[in-house]
Amino acid sequence: MSSTPSSAPSLPEAYRSVSVPKSAPSWRRLLAFAGPGYLVSVGYMDPGNWGTDIAGGAKYGYQLLWVILASNLMAILLQTLCARLGLVTGKDLAQACRDYYKKPAAIALWLLCEVAIIACDLAEVIGSAVALNLLLGVPLLWGVLITGLDVLLLLGLMRFGFRKIEALIITLVGTIALCFALQLFYAHPDWGGVARGLVTPQLPDKEALFISLGILGATVMPHNLYLHSSIVQTRAYEKTPAGLRHALRSATADTVIALGMAFFVNAAILIVAAAAFHAKGQFEVAGLEEAHVLLKPMLGGAAATAFAIALLASGQSSTITGTLAGQIVMEGFLNFKIAPWLRRLITRALAIVPAMVLIGVSGGKNTVFLLTLSQVVLSMQLSFAIFPLLAFTSDKKRMGEFTNPLWLKLLGLLVCLLIAGLNIKLLWDTPQIGPKGVIVGALGIAVFAAWVQWGYKGKPEVAKPEEA
Repeated sequence: MSSTPSSAPSLPEAYRSVSVPKSAPSWRRLLAFAGPGYLVSVGYMDPGNWGTDIAGGAKYGYQLLWVILASNLMAILLQTLCARLGLVTGKDLAQACRDYYKKPAAIALWLLCEVAIIACDLAEVIGSAVALNLLLGVPLLWGVLITGLDVLLLLGLMRFGFRKIEALIITLVGTIALCFALQLFYAHPDWGGVARGLVTPQLPDKEALFISLGILGATVMPHNLYLHSSIVQTRAYEKTPAGLRHALRSATADTVIALGMAFFVNAAILIVAAAAFHAKGQFEVAGLEEAHVLLKPMLGGAAATAFAIALLASGQSSTITGTLAGQIVMEGFLNFKIAPWLRRLITRALAIVPAMVLIGVSGGKNTVFLLTLSQVVLSMQLSFAIFPLLAFTSDKKRMGEFTNPLWLKLLGLLVCLLIAGLNIKLLWDTPQIGPKGVIVGALGIAVFAAWVQWGYKGKPEVAKPEEA
């Protein structure tokens, strides 16, 4: 473990390692930027999404499709802001938080982000283990261990360049999309119901709010915001105002296209669950294994096998990007560099231990509930990432001419307040927490913030300007 200067680049082993041709046609330069959006997109179609989408489709049919659409549009907005932050300032979101906030606040944000990463990893590890069980009959506990180790081998591809990681992820994303296109073909959904579900906002009951927040947490992931603001910096674009503008346009296009594919996958999961389960009176699906078993007689063996293959591709791609995000978050917030293999080992251990405990306690049952719960935890952490992101990208001192225009500031603020409000509503309605727990938690945050602002005597770590 070694200290690094505040101005050290994010993910230094890949920083500006992908060349962008200066004199090539626009479409070729655009292709040079294709990649980071797909690494981010896998977080929007990971096994946690499967749990929430299957639960929503089985219980409410097509009624919650609008939640997936709204969450995806929010995700595109927030991820675009991340790309802008990384390209314009040369810092990822974790580094920006460390430089701007006082040390206790930065450490608190780091701890919250680590909780989010553990919750996300938990979903990915469980999903991959279930897929190995469905395809090869591997026991769940052994599947968890295999999933934890194979990601270290896959990340070894970074020795051969960051583009190799991107190529692997794009291949896995394509596999997931093809598998769900096949399942949609076999499911014969009610396309009229699909259209109504996309444009008719509704929450039939409190459980629908719980599942909707799970969908939101599974779609807009905190660690993805940190990841994206870092990996856009792998492009060696021309450092001129014109080069930066082209980089921003290309990164935005990459984000919109990649997250558009993620929307298709998420919507397809819920549509298949609605057509295969809800339409046939199967309103409760407790586990991914049960979903696989039920799909076979309803849609056929090919659809069930495609389900398991897509689940494995989803889990594997998500574990790779989740581990990269863990490295970026730790190095960015704490301002020290740790050997990538050691950071990845720590990340895997933090996910494997809770996964093995939960699988051991539940006997491998009710994996959909475990996945949904993990995504709700992610949703709870989201506000602590999106408010700083909006503040940084709206700061003219940091962003210069690329600061958010007024309409984007207002839209971003609306999204942030909506996400925070929905999370407070869920906690308020949860019997184990309730109004008293919400008030106590709010008071605790207020007291901590007041101490940091007026009681703490230290100063924020301000990055020194880079030498010319």
